[in-house]
Amino acid sequence: MGKDMVKIYLASNSKARKKLLEKFGLRFKVLPSKIKEQAKRGKLSYSQLVQKNAREKAEEVASRVAEGVIIAADTVCVQNGKIFGKPKNIPDARRMLKQLSRRPQWLYTGLAVIKKNKTKQSLILDYEKTRVCMDKLSQAQIDNYFKQVSPLDKAGSFDIQGKGAFFIKSIDGCFYNVVGLPLRKLYLMLKKFDIKLFSFFLTLTYCLMAALVLPGCSTEYNLATKQEEKYYYSTDKEVQMGRSINLRVEKELKLSADPLQQKRVEDIGKKISAVSDRKEIDYHFRVLEDDEVNAVSLPGGYVYVNSGLLDKVANDDELACILAHEVGHIVARHSIKKLQAMQSYSILRVLVAVAPGASDVGNAADAAFTEFLLGYGREDELLADQLGARYAKLAGYDPHGMVTFLIKLQDINRRMPLRERSYYKTHPYVPDRIRVVKQELGEKIDFGDYINIEQKPHEPR
Repeated sequence: MGKDMVKIYLASNSKARKKLLEKFGLRFKVLPSKIKEQAKRGKLSYSQLVQKNAREKAEEVASRVAEGVIIAADTVCVQNGKIFGKPKNIPDARRMLKQLSRRPQWLYTGLAVIKKNKTKQSLILDYEKTRVCMDKLSQAQIDNYFKQVSPLDKAGSFDIQGKGAFFIKSIDGCFYNVVGLPLRKLYLMLKKFDIKLFSFFLTLTYCLMAALVLPGCSTEYNLATKQEEKYYYSTDKEVQMGRSINLRVEKELKLSADPLQQKRVEDIGKKISAVSDRKEIDYHFRVLEDDEVNAVSLPGGYVYVNSGLLDKVANDDELACILAHEVGHIVARHSIKKLQAMQSYSILRVLVAVAPGASDVGNAADAAFTEFLLGYGREDELLADQLGARYAKLAGYDPHGMVTFLIKLQDINRRMPLRERSYYKTHPYVPDRIRVVKQELGEKIDFGDYINIEQKPHEPR
């Protein structure tokens, strides 16, 4: 490792870029460039502008060091031909964010990497662009956001890795480009220089993960998936994460004041969890005062159901199937596997949420909750449907409640605009889900069950 090690310099004072590299375990020194960024592109394209700024930053820092690798970046936000950089002050940030929330914008980041030694200096330039769509924000929403997050050091006045995630409708492209540094692009550029430090970069990330979570990663047999699976998170750590996120949710969102609603959900939920395949954790069932038809589960046994969903269920059977579906996610540890599949920066942000005395516990919990609201992949959802039907039946409820509620949801979604947090928004097609439930119950599959489904059948577990 010793002779391959090179000195790395980040030519930026950006807190977001610094945090990204720190979270990934890269050893580097911050050496901000003294170059003033060019704000007007003239005859340059947007990609040429950000690459030009990044190059000048990298070259200025390179002139001050004898050898090493210099990483520089420049980001601009573009909407309808207008460039939005960092705001000059809060009033400017308000105007900027309100304008950007009205229609999609593109974020361009130029990257410059210089490798310098005693005999020569080499440069690689590249750029990344990402399309971002936001919800339309009111002035009150913007003011509330700025009370919690400083916009002055952010291109476009918003972040995506913190509370800004709650009004980001969609992104098309590199997530980390919006955070401030397109990491995959950076990796490919370093690879062109044959810089072997990047294997250290990746190895150290997982060492950090293991040090923060467990003495080492563990392999466990998952009763839901019927497979041996690797986890960087012990059950205790999973419960800690869920508890931290739960505290934040209960602080930020309104719990239902209806004791009968709460008791109904708790009573049914306890019957479901009692027959589930995962009994080493305590389950908690909460009702949120929210009109959206939604339910969500957190790591460690926390399940939330919106009052809007309770208004739509016809009976306890349908409610039991919904709760059983969410318990199925917890049993299969889908939330933990989702975090492990994400980039390590996001994983470590969630870990911060359980670190004693961590100052950004709130942002980490918010980011994690947002991830779970976005739902899971097709296979995870179908498995949760299977488990939901199974647990509902074992608890004494009619598992066909899953089918009747799915049909009802399909009808609701056909008659009204799709909302950002509607239940089952990211889930598979309803016929596909009904087929899986029927398979679990050992019932005959008819022609209608194969409409709008993928060619490969979902294999019962």
